[in-house]
Amino acid sequence: MLTAIIDYDSGNLHSAEKAFQRMASETGAGSVVVTSDPETVAVADHIVLPGDGAFPACAAALRASGCFDAMIEAVETRGRPFLGICVGMQLMARTGFEYEETPGLGWIDGTVQAIRPADKTLKVPHMGWNDLVIDTPHPVLDGIETGEHAYFVHSYQMVMDTPAHRLAHVDYGGDVTAIVGQGTRIGLQFHPEKSAAAGLRMIANFLKWRP
Repeated sequence: MLTAIIDYDSGNLHSAEKAFQRMASETGAGSVVVTSDPETVAVADHIVLPGDGAFPACAAALRASGCFDAMIEAVETRGRPFLGICVGMQLMARTGFEYEETPGLGWIDGTVQAIRPADKTLKVPHMGWNDLVIDTPHPVLDGIETGEHAYFVHSYQMVMDTPAHRLAHVDYGGDVTAIVGQGTRIGLQFHPEKSAAAGLRMIANFLKWRP
């Protein structure tokens, strides 16, 4: 089994790589590589799309990367399990509205919009630990309960048009989408590699997921 973490110059992937490699070793889930090689992405059994930065820049970099077509083929045609992290999750939406209107992958029925807390004393970006509220059970959330902590750093969130695609949220002056999913695709707005035991559990669950 091979898990490919796609490198499209979207940020430092060292901590994510180490966390995925650790959980792959502990669960016997095969090997994990960070790669910008389309052939590696094409043959991978699981695909991870991270992302740090602004939606338009990440969308442009992903579409320009040599891995884009291989990822689409693997996920849309071959049904390989996919995990988007942070902006990688946001790119799963139909459209992003950070700085400018930008098309996303269209895998989740929602749009990416600025966080606007009802409590004006809350700062944006939403940064730090927050408690997950599980909305819908999912194999990747096995063993994860409402109240588990996750680590967030973001100024934009996915606003759902199909509520069933939202698997979990947090409260930050109102509901903020934390986890989305549909079919063989799941996305985490937070950084699982920085989310202690709960994050590692979700990584392990994803590596074992066979939808």
